[in-house]
Amino acid sequence: MPKPVSFASLLLFSSALIAPSVARAQASPNAPTSAAPAPSSPADTADQTSAPGTPATHTPEPAAPEISVPGGNTDIVVTGQRNRNIARSAPQVVSVLSSADIARTGEGDIAGSLSRVTGLSVVGNGFVYVRGLGDRYSLALLNGSPLPSPEPLKRVVPLDIFPTSVIASSLVQKTYSANFPGEFGGGVINLTTKAVPKKPFLSIGAGIGLDTVTTGQLGYTYFGSSSDWTGFDNGQRNTAPLLAAFLKSGKQIAELSNADNTAIAAQLINGRNAVIQRNKALPPNWSANITGGKSFDLGGTTLGVIATAGYSNKWRTRDTTQQTANSTDLSQLDRNFERVITDNRLVVNGMLGLSLEFGQNKIRETTLYIRDTLKQTRLGVGTTVRNFGSNIIVQEQDTAWFERQLIDTQLVGEFKLTPELSLDVRGTYANTQRESPNEIGVTYARDANFACDNTSLNGCYANSLGVGARPNGATIGFSNLNEDLYAGGVDLGYKISPGITATIGYAYTDTKRRTEVREFAFRQNGQLPQAVTLLRPDLLLGSAVVTAFPGKDFFVRIEDNLGGNPTFDAKLRIHAAYGQVQAQITPKLSATLGVRYETAKQTVAPVTVYTTATILPPATNLNRNYWLPAATLTYQLAPDMQFRVSGSKTIARPQFRELVFQTYFDPEQNTAVQGNPLLVDSQLYNAEARYEWYFARDQRVSLSGFYKRIDKPIEVYADDNGNTLTNRFANAPKADLYGAEIETQKYFPMDWLSGSDFFTKRRLLAIANYTFTKSKILVGPNDPINAYPLSLTNANQLFRNGTPLTGQSDHLVNLQFGLEEKDHLSQQTFLLSYASKRVTRRGPSGQPDIYEEPGIHLDFVARQGVKIAGVDTEMKFEVRNITGTKYQEYQQNGKNRVYYNRNNAGTIFNFGLSVNF
Repeated sequence: MPKPVSFASLLLFSSALIAPSVARAQASPNAPTSAAPAPSSPADTADQTSAPGTPATHTPEPAAPEISVPGGNTDIVVTGQRNRNIARSAPQVVSVLSSADIARTGEGDIAGSLSRVTGLSVVGNGFVYVRGLGDRYSLALLNGSPLPSPEPLKRVVPLDIFPTSVIASSLVQKTYSANFPGEFGGGVINLTTKAVPKKPFLSIGAGIGLDTVTTGQLGYTYFGSSSDWTGFDNGQRNTAPLLAAFLKSGKQIAELSNADNTAIAAQLINGRNAVIQRNKALPPNWSANITGGKSFDLGGTTLGVIATAGYSNKWRTRDTTQQTANSTDLSQLDRNFERVITDNRLVVNGMLGLSLEFGQNKIRETTLYIRDTLKQTRLGVGTTVRNFGSNIIVQEQDTAWFERQLIDTQLVGEFKLTPELSLDVRGTYANTQRESPNEIGVTYARDANFACDNTSLNGCYANSLGVGARPNGATIGFSNLNEDLYAGGVDLGYKISPGITATIGYAYTDTKRRTEVREFAFRQNGQLPQAVTLLRPDLLLGSAVVTAFPGKDFFVRIEDNLGGNPTFDAKLRIHAAYGQVQAQITPKLSATLGVRYETAKQTVAPVTVYTTATILPPATNLNRNYWLPAATLTYQLAPDMQFRVSGSKTIARPQFRELVFQTYFDPEQNTAVQGNPLLVDSQLYNAEARYEWYFARDQRVSLSGFYKRIDKPIEVYADDNGNTLTNRFANAPKADLYGAEIETQKYFPMDWLSGSDFFTKRRLLAIANYTFTKSKILVGPNDPINAYPLSLTNANQLFRNGTPLTGQSDHLVNLQFGLEEKDHLSQQTFLLSYASKRVTRRGPSGQPDIYEEPGIHLDFVARQGVKIAGVDTEMKFEVRNITGTKYQEYQQNGKNRVYYNRNNAGTIFNFGLSVNF
């Protein structure tokens, strides 16, 4: 819940600001600011004093960012000199990105902005890793309430679906406190949406961009429907009528007659969904957004309204090398493909916020809508040596459409009942959906020893639909996910005395998910004429061929390509209660002690959809209770120095996707994924020590060390069954993770460059942070394992003792060097980030682990405020990945290297313009 600036140093969560501070970032030209309060203590005066040798300045301090977290309406009781600085007033280690900080990074989504925070890295499509721990150890909240995920491969929400235009602030807390949910492995990321402004405003913006390896270059696409550019299908991808009736019948496909089966098959493939087309010059990326807000005085009560809407249309082409090994030493390749993947990503978002303020009380309603659609086309050529030899050249064609949608409605009330007693109440309903209609894959093959001419067709690409010795066939898949989340909470805070504050709270979460995955393979009876196998997909599998001679000379039918049960229900219900006390023990020593009790029941079970009995996989039934203590001590070493230590116990539950024994295709890694219903919770024991030196206002150095012991960490491994590579999950016995962080921020005045107003009005800003992390899995000779469906008994059959956790980079570096004007919007910033290699999954069949190498990324962002026709206008220019760093995911054994994914990411140029009324 947003707080007035006078309460900024009293927020329960506030502590070390190790992200770019609020004060140093500049607001947009029309953004209102509030004057800094007069110093009321020697510490205040010191904080506002320039560094030694620096001319004194009195820059007004911008208003504190809006932040909404559980229990955030409770005042911290603090005394002594250290209590007036928000960077050191409270016990927990947090990073806060205000809307101005986010704007400085120039990122279009919140995941990109978070990658600049100390110890954070972003993997794949918006999944944030905290201190090298995978995304399963990161908790994402929106306005203090939990979020469901529209991504079936994850339970956590991918943060790249949140445009920065709807976010007022982002808080990252790395040390646990009992007011947050217990699933706090690496940290919590709390997003706060924009609330009501004090002044009316209207902002309209647009942007255009190009990618050096995509824009104006060759790419591939397919028609789909005429409305695809909106992110909404116009009905062309609706389930075919006969297939829809079959899915409701409860029958299995093998129970149908040839005539009924063929009739269904004839309705599935057409020129709109299966024919890949060349686009010789892909269009540029573009986006548009509008945001406005106004407050209304109702006589003692203020009503506020804010609304925002946005749209973006982006293209990305990856010319990717994808390989797998055929030997343990990696000296021989099995699959070796060059694959071109073209993504057209379309995001539509909107938000409506209503607020009532009366006295010190506030009621806020927020409704957020995000639709993120990916239209993907893949075309690959290569060999599969193990099954077909090196002379058979394979061509794989794939078309897909992935819809992700989030609707979130929240109602929050914060009430100041008395000067000592405060009450927070919040409730939320959220629904996420993911639909993937018509995931179509078609495989052709030819013999490289023959030419394709009139004398022989063996050298021509042909698809005999599963007949013969060549790799060939066609599949069509459908998947649906629907998740509902209901959550509520209440927090009551009481100021017992000037030095002690107590908070108690209760939280309830109920999450229900249903997933359905179907995939069918086209087969023929062996009598299909060879000339017909050369036809393109819509002709080969169109009604003219499929229904040509049903039941006679030849016929085409569909078969269940996955087996098992297609539908699963997953549920997670949590009841939690906590108590927390913060006390100023001495003028220099403060403590925060809390404990949280959580009882949770998590189930995953197959849903009976067939009228005939089938063999079902095991169900999951986790019913666990936890006491989760947390403690932090902070000691003031000097007026500008402090030292803090903290310890806690937290948990990490398996994600639904990791539990469901159901096959999904991961379009990022180009691999299948299956869950393990026998996974159990992970338990984490956390400790941290931190030194902080605030040598001048908004200038600081901090150094910390941390340690985590993880019982039963969940790891991903690759399983090669001889035909396909599948990612699976299993609990490792134990793991240790430890490391250190250092961060500094410093301003450099430019007044010494006399004789030029240009430099007198500006200052240099340098921000640097570095995180070192080490982890190792601990495996004993007799540690057991449940690696369903594999028949393994000992953990050392799957895990090697001493190997690092998946997703953990040893080194994370973020540097920002910027030039900014003191009293006007003018910023030019270079941003450099580096992440060392990290394991993405365990290697299959005794092979080395699979690593990715993010490497170095250098970006440049410039923002300039100008007036055009008397209207405040902001111009923004960005250059991303200036170094042209390639993406690499590989295995290595000595000099032998196998690339699972390697592509040139290209350099991206963006220009944006927004006008503010």
